[in-house]
Amino acid sequence: MAILTAKKVTKRFGGLVAVNALDFTLEKQTIASIIGPNGAGKTTFFNCITGFNQADEGEIIFDGVPIHRLRPDKISHLGISRTYQNIRLFPNMTALENILVGLHAHLHATWIGAVVRTPATRAEEEHAHEEARRLLRFVGLQGKGDVLARNLPYGDQRRLEIARALANKPKLLLLDEPTAGMNPTESEAMVAFIRRLRDELGITILLIEHHMRVVMSISERITVLDYGEKIAEGTPREIQTNPRVIEAYLGRGSAADIPEQAVRPSVSTLPASSAAG
Repeated sequence: MAILTAKKVTKRFGGLVAVNALDFTLEKQTIASIIGPNGAGKTTFFNCITGFNQADEGEIIFDGVPIHRLRPDKISHLGISRTYQNIRLFPNMTALENILVGLHAHLHATWIGAVVRTPATRAEEEHAHEEARRLLRFVGLQGKGDVLARNLPYGDQRRLEIARALANKPKLLLLDEPTAGMNPTESEAMVAFIRRLRDELGITILLIEHHMRVVMSISERITVLDYGEKIAEGTPREIQTNPRVIEAYLGRGSAADIPEQAVRPSVSTLPASSAAG
């Protein structure tokens, strides 16, 4: 069953068509990826899903609900969370406080209750703190709740951003280049962690990722965009051998050794000229 369906989604910025009549379907509890060269429209499509950009044409259905005209907060409340290519934590807040921000949408205390400190408000705050500590443990940051986000190592900041996204209790998690800036060991750990999110929490995951071996090792289905249009879609093996993908995205020379290597769970990257942005 599909959790997300996009029909003829188009987004323009002046004379530039960033996403052009895109049809896309994402099945529940799968891990899928969107790839393509710089400027292909990947992040713009993410922004249309989350309401940061409204599609000029077409519709987006999430879990049976049309969301293409909803505000970002309404879409988030329905169960869509995301991370960003450039980490967007609150650097001067602790790790625990960053997660509490993500929990805010699920709190019910009124401003009066917050001022007079009613028993219900205090109980809800304690529950929120316990949930935040649980999420820290889940992402491997136990004992670091009091550390300022800016003082965490890069890989821990990535995990904290995912923990904050999980605080929203999402059904669908959008990850924008989750292994960007990571070395191979860190990338392998992130791949295993993403699988845990699906296997243990039942979350559907959609990635934008430029490390091709990460994409090929973790994705059950891959969609390829070029100039805002879908040029290919299929399994990793189908994408590896698709002539349009090889020419438009990988490049003939860069793609020559991919079919035998990319299906292995290694995470070395392609040459910079082949990276998607």
